[in-house]
Amino acid sequence: MDRHRKKKSIEIEGLNVEDAIKKALEVLKVSREDILVKVVCEEKKGLFGMEGAKPAKIRVVVKN
Repeated sequence: MDRHRKKKSIEIEGLNVEDAIKKALEVLKVSREDILVKVVCEEKKGLFGMEGAKPAKIRVVVKN
């Protein structure tokens, strides 16, 4: 069994929430229907492309 599949939950960041979900699905090797997603924080964009941008962060739990 894959070592990531043994984990019940992970936290992951992405450019936005959908990007983070996509990354989590790839890491966990499961389908969207097999997970529960909690948004820890939404992405924040820097003003006029300046510093201060922050990625979205989610917690993903694999359903039993």
